[in-house]
Amino acid sequence: MADVACLGILVADVVGKPIEGIPERGKLQFVEQMELHAGGCASNTALALGKIGIGATLLGKVGDDGFGDFLIHEAEKCGVGTEGLKRERSAHTSSTMVMVAPDGERTFLHYVGVNATLKEEDLRFDLIRDAKVFAALGCFLMPGFDGEPMARVLKRVQEETEATVVLDTAWDPTGRWMGLLAPTLPHVDVFLPSYEEAVQLSGREQPEEIAAAFFEYGVGVVGVKLGEKGAYVQRRGEPGFTVPGFRVNAVDALGAGDCFVAGFVTGLVKGWDLERTARFACATGATCVTALGATTGIKPLDEIESFAARAKTAS
Repeated sequence: MADVACLGILVADVVGKPIEGIPERGKLQFVEQMELHAGGCASNTALALGKIGIGATLLGKVGDDGFGDFLIHEAEKCGVGTEGLKRERSAHTSSTMVMVAPDGERTFLHYVGVNATLKEEDLRFDLIRDAKVFAALGCFLMPGFDGEPMARVLKRVQEETEATVVLDTAWDPTGRWMGLLAPTLPHVDVFLPSYEEAVQLSGREQPEEIAAAFFEYGVGVVGVKLGEKGAYVQRRGEPGFTVPGFRVNAVDALGAGDCFVAGFVTGLVKGWDLERTARFACATGATCVTALGATTGIKPLDEIESFAARAKTAS
């Protein structure tokens, strides 16, 4: 069985770069690069784990279409288990047009597709039972699963397995934020939101105050992703600390947050202390942005550790 079970959204990303604007209606403009990549929070994290050398399996849904075939193929190519993926005929695979600006920032046009149909009953709990880490990824982008259904699943994982429960969010397009997330947090061991999402959820702006807000719901460890500035990490009842980001030539920021999660999960699987885990997570996120695509830049564990040892930090 895989050490990590990744549940959440899978997306086919059509990535173009550099794009500074959309042409006028009916007109055409050239781009230097246009590629198809596996994407989506669960897929990105699982594929990154596979490249690092950590056994992972995916749980979720794809359509019975070409994009679905592609996502399964890409996962298997990285050694990621796909037996937990359900093929759906009633909806197409989720997809995103990713427009990457010259500075690496991204703009998205997203089709929710089959991710909207994910339900509790779609999950293969036998694939979770023996995992060391269960990661729920892409909260707010699974309307059939977010909120109370996810809370029930996380509660069951905590009660019936030894797995550490990790949760990561996406931007909430509905604006419900904590109203939707609150039921899940008492069943989360490690919460890894981006700073922007954490501000919306907590109503606070300082990382230590943000962490305190989530601790009130019962979360055990909070890691707030700060982009190029690194991350703020704190275990409940202990002092927090900031791990600086690493200086790299940023090509594409797509997937950086998901790869940070993969790095953090690697530390959990390996039993590292929190500071080493956070530093490796930042290094994994940094290697991600050096290539076009969500996980293209990810290397094996020893190469990421070597990068972290020699690279300059952003501070």
